[in-house]
Amino acid sequence: MKNESRHESSARDFSLSSLNSQIIELVILGSTGSIGVQALEIVESNPDKFRVVGLASGSKNIQLLAQQAKKFSVPIIATTGDRIALSAALKDLGAFANGGSAEIIDGPTSASQVAAISCDVVLNGITGSIGLGPTLSALAVGNKVALANKESLVAGGDLVMAYGREKIIPVDSEHSALYQCFLSGRSSEVKQVVLTASGGPFRDRTDFSDITVADALSHPTWSMGPVVTINSATLMNKGLEIIETHYLFDLPYSKISAVIHPQSVVHSMVEFVDGSTIAQASPPNMKGPIAYAISGGARIAKATLPIDWSESHTWDFAPIDLTKFPAVDLARRCGELGGGLPAIFNAANEVAVEAFLNQEIAFSQIVGIVEGSVEKMGGNSPISIRDLSDVSAIENDAKVIAGQLVQERK
Repeated sequence: MKNESRHESSARDFSLSSLNSQIIELVILGSTGSIGVQALEIVESNPDKFRVVGLASGSKNIQLLAQQAKKFSVPIIATTGDRIALSAALKDLGAFANGGSAEIIDGPTSASQVAAISCDVVLNGITGSIGLGPTLSALAVGNKVALANKESLVAGGDLVMAYGREKIIPVDSEHSALYQCFLSGRSSEVKQVVLTASGGPFRDRTDFSDITVADALSHPTWSMGPVVTINSATLMNKGLEIIETHYLFDLPYSKISAVIHPQSVVHSMVEFVDGSTIAQASPPNMKGPIAYAISGGARIAKATLPIDWSESHTWDFAPIDLTKFPAVDLARRCGELGGGLPAIFNAANEVAVEAFLNQEIAFSQIVGIVEGSVEKMGGNSPISIRDLSDVSAIENDAKVIAGQLVQERK
């Protein structure tokens, strides 16, 4: 009975926590990225519900980080960039001119340090496997994590889940949808879950030979960063999300499927044993999932615009062409074999996507480089992962091999 109620309790324990009866103290990692910016817009619209106690960002947008810190009077700010530049930017903006001050943390572990601040929720909006360390850092001190960094689970799912599923609430729209749909029944009643995929810009295209970077970055539905957008175009993103789903909801891969849904309105579905399917639907906007996660599963009024039911709508669903999009099956195979293979899969993809963005390889070569890296690093013999250092070592080796394959196939 305990195992049968696992999904149900992992969702409800968070949503029924004391977070909803107090001002929620937030740490936002990746604050200058898409997820972080939208989260701060939600905070600004709900000052009676949230207080930002820490921000972390990379080195590319120090000015915006300083503006955010000033606007929300954030006491602790982390950057992988230059602390002197950040300090100067804060001074130029007149931040904390009325007697306040801010602690600045810099360096490669700065996000992990700010993630360990005592708070109610850490929103991890960092892109890439560098987000795993901060996730583990937050969990180690007992903070709950609103997780938008899918690589944390793909590269280190066993490490993350060792802290308990009740500590994580997903931000990705697909997993937020599943999280909400699971509340409709018991885990023992679930037949399968169905992730939806927009299909990206090439869902109807048969020839991938002359795709440009601009083509691949022109997503028909979502506005995202370049890496996530390319992953959506290859459907690598859906492969990563299948692995995430396995960890988040303790589901076997045989119960996880995905379909193409071009409108991106139905975000995911749960099919129950009685033939009922529960779906979560909302316009393709990340503010709904972000607000739901950082509030601990509460409904924040007007977090996002609703569906306009005064208009006609047509929603299409179709199976994924796994021949055209082999990344999905490759991800499933890596996930089923487990160990370090998902980390290899993800790290090699990061290298391949960067190479494509730099116009070193063709779009059609991305998945081949990932598969080649997986085969060279064990194929059917997954490497075990014991701690974060193991993940880092495996990823570093995968990136070297993927880099070599990029050079061979230029």
